[in-house]
Amino acid sequence: MKIHGIVLGWIVLGAQQHLTVLGWTTPVVGKKNAGLPRMTRSSIPDESSIVTKEVTVVPMIMDRRAALMGAVISALLVPSSAALAQPQEFANVGTQAPPPAGEEDRPFVTLANGVKVKDFKEGIGTETVNGVSRVFIKCTSRLLNLNGVIFYSTKNNNPDGFGPEPLVFTLGKGEALPGLESGLMGMKKDGIRRIIVPAELAYSKYPQLEPKPMSALDQRALDSVVNNPRRDATILFDVQVERIK
Repeated sequence: MKIHGIVLGWIVLGAQQHLTVLGWTTPVVGKKNAGLPRMTRSSIPDESSIVTKEVTVVPMIMDRRAALMGAVISALLVPSSAALAQPQEFANVGTQAPPPAGEEDRPFVTLANGVKVKDFKEGIGTETVNGVSRVFIKCTSRLLNLNGVIFYSTKNNNPDGFGPEPLVFTLGKGEALPGLESGLMGMKKDGIRRIIVPAELAYSKYPQLEPKPMSALDQRALDSVVNNPRRDATILFDVQVERIK
């Protein structure tokens, strides 16, 4: 009972304070009702006074609510704006680099310089790529650190609108990445091979060599890996030899 009395006292005190703010008085009438508020006719303010005080108090409450709501909305919108500011290539990253069609069960072979190669198709004829060959190849280049996102493809090399053109270079002349040249050695015409080139034989040391990205967006994707020392700049190439000269 004592606890109930204390709680009731708190409620009464709160009610008195609230009514006093609005202009109401709470006189005590008689011992029987001591401690309990009672509304009297004389304590009720006129209508104009009530309206004036409501106009003064309510806007303050609404202003505070509006300010609080604005802060919450701003906090929620910040991550969304940051996401929109991210490069588009990060939104389009795939989950893997699908292998070319061919004999997929063959293992990778690691060369002496660390380059790994895996043949999916042997090719035809007796002529093979050597250290001075001029080659015409179809090529797709992927960033393994970005889950296989493509930053170069000869499918997009169509300058005159008459179809994609192959990548052409001569081995041993410093035109293409050393790791790619190593991976091409021994291939035949129409052969298909996957080549994995470590960073030190790719763009980390030779950023100006072929294959070069053909758009600013692709270059940005490549730079995001190569220029970040915390990322693995290993490159994956899928190549098909069209011609050996």
